[in-house]
Amino acid sequence: MSNIQRVILIILDSVGCGDAPDAESFGDQGSNTLSNTAQAVGGLKLPNMGRLGLGNITPIKGVSPVDEALGAYGRLTEVSPGKDTTTGHWELMGIPLESPFPTYPHGFPKDIIAEFERRIGRRTLGNYPASGTVIIQELGVEHMRSGKPIVYTSADSVFQLAAHEEVIPVDELYRCCQIAREILSGEHAVGRVIARPFVGEPGNFTRTERRKDFSLTPPKDTLMDVLKADGKEVMGVGKIEDIFAHRGLTQSIHTLNNMAGVDAVLGFMATGANGLVFANLVDFDMLYGHRNNPRGYADALEEFDVRLPEIQAALCDGDVLMLTADHGNDPTTPSTDHSRERVPILVTGPQVRRATDLGTRDSFADVAASIADLLGVAWEGAGMSFARAIVSQ
Repeated sequence: MSNIQRVILIILDSVGCGDAPDAESFGDQGSNTLSNTAQAVGGLKLPNMGRLGLGNITPIKGVSPVDEALGAYGRLTEVSPGKDTTTGHWELMGIPLESPFPTYPHGFPKDIIAEFERRIGRRTLGNYPASGTVIIQELGVEHMRSGKPIVYTSADSVFQLAAHEEVIPVDELYRCCQIAREILSGEHAVGRVIARPFVGEPGNFTRTERRKDFSLTPPKDTLMDVLKADGKEVMGVGKIEDIFAHRGLTQSIHTLNNMAGVDAVLGFMATGANGLVFANLVDFDMLYGHRNNPRGYADALEEFDVRLPEIQAALCDGDVLMLTADHGNDPTTPSTDHSRERVPILVTGPQVRRATDLGTRDSFADVAASIADLLGVAWEGAGMSFARAIVSQ
């Protein structure tokens, strides 16, 4: 439709806006990452997202509603039975899950661990749900003494493997994770296997940025696959390549933090290539949500907001910019896990109608359907397009 040639989709990882209709069943009643973070720090300074209508979506101390938003705004409701990264991103790309990925609140079955240990040639430590920063302090000394990697999980569908880089080299840790990915199939097909290297001395262990995710392959074509098959560029930034098992991409830059992600987005935009730029900015979730740090979370939001005008200035006439999230992670709650929340959607660009209220959408997959419409490709997957509400035909 119209002459839209490129969509820039940026996932502000875990920046939820509360009010999921089934939050209570996930143990997340009252979670609202944006509102509660703002309240905890005495208000957020997000003037640029505010002008796009962020304050119209949910009450945010410091971000007032505006009468004439500079684009379209609304919120998305997740229909998949999960609140993890893979589930959220897959639904955004048009693949809602019918059943949840398996979780292991009591650790992985003994036969799974035994097979894993046999194949990697090492015994393991841990095998229980834990915060990644906590478990390396608890078991790091024993790991360094014994050479046994640390297995742990969380409320999400993840198998995580931590090792000190001087005990198990990173490439060997990645090899072990690939073995775990092969073992964890069928009924035990977790959403992600994650390598978690760390460094430091006893009492002062810190995780490095050489984390690597080994995700399941999507069960059918996502919007990314459809765009690629149509000859369009699909440019991934951050952990997008990991979340989609390297499928559906024509180019990818694996950035390790928010500001490097913004730089990579701007780099892809400067090439003038048509299609989809798809970025995940991970710091909100990884550094602050999981560590119950509302001040750090607020600072990261404000840091991104300062960079937003650079992205807007780089938009060409045929560009549409979308900002959304994949789940919540309220840093003000006792839990260090993701939270079941709706997520904001902000849309802007030279051809995007101003002050357009997209309301509450029934599925994250509306993003996929809308991008397909905007870029003129046939889409038979999930979602209801809002493209005609935001640009003229």
